[in-house]
Amino acid sequence: MPQPVIAANPVLAEVVRSGFVEGRHRGSVVLLAADGSVELAVGDVTSPVFPRSSNKPLQAAGVLRAGLGLAGERLALAAASHSGEPFHRDLVRAMLDEHGLNPDHLRCPPALPLDQEEQEAYLVAGGRRDRVAMNCSGKHTAMLAAAARRNWPLESYLDPDHPLQRLIRTVVEETAGEAVAAVGTDGCGAPLMAISLTGLARAYRTFVLATPGTPERRVADAMRAHPEYVAGTRRHDTWLMREIPGVLSKVGAEAVQALALPDGRSLALKIDDGAVRALGPVLSRALRLLGVTAPVVDRVGRMPVLGGGLEVGEVRAVF
Repeated sequence: MPQPVIAANPVLAEVVRSGFVEGRHRGSVVLLAADGSVELAVGDVTSPVFPRSSNKPLQAAGVLRAGLGLAGERLALAAASHSGEPFHRDLVRAMLDEHGLNPDHLRCPPALPLDQEEQEAYLVAGGRRDRVAMNCSGKHTAMLAAAARRNWPLESYLDPDHPLQRLIRTVVEETAGEAVAAVGTDGCGAPLMAISLTGLARAYRTFVLATPGTPERRVADAMRAHPEYVAGTRRHDTWLMREIPGVLSKVGAEAVQALALPDGRSLALKIDDGAVRALGPVLSRALRLLGVTAPVVDRVGRMPVLGGGLEVGEVRAVF
């Protein structure tokens, strides 16, 4: 039988060099109004995607539901894709020690710091690929600590059928308002649960509007109070949460982004080809459509195209 024709997502961004459009990036974006209704949908926002690290706040809420008493910087780090700066690595080691664990318990792969500047400094200082330096090490530490607290197996904490991962799946489905469509393996080795972009935006809205003291609100509050532990000193999630009051923001690999404003307006987007260079301009345009006009919106959206070391164009949103 003939296969159904799947319509391509629209172009969200163009790459312009010397006045010539040399590339295009397709994708999807959904904006939710404060009441949770869909204000704008561009492309397919109902089919499942892997949110990648944009799922981390949901995973952090799962470890709290398991009874782990994290707060402040430690809880922010549990939801982090950290840059691997010294304060990130130091806190991961401290958290491991506090829960009777060590780096050998981590099942995330050894890696260099995510931030390019930090990576260069780390290598100059003689650093090597290390599990603690891996950007997901805070999440893995929290998962291990939660398993240890409940006397659940440590060796299999990344198994989708592990009690902790089943609990995280419950958080994902409850906050997204839809069933998990597929389970894969993320780059760090943790289970990765597919939901739609609309469900992802709905989950972030749930987190910012949750009752104070609930696991979801505790995660949102910790991330917003300590954004440098969620990302790093040179990352756009940090800038957004520092400069727009009450914003909850988390990027994911393959050019995924989710964000919620404190009144419940929220968004989720994905660039189809995973091109990070298109993410900032598309995110900036989406924020403007939500009515956000802070200076940081322009900063996040600026993506120059260089020629001979000079700026000769830009990546620009076109929706």
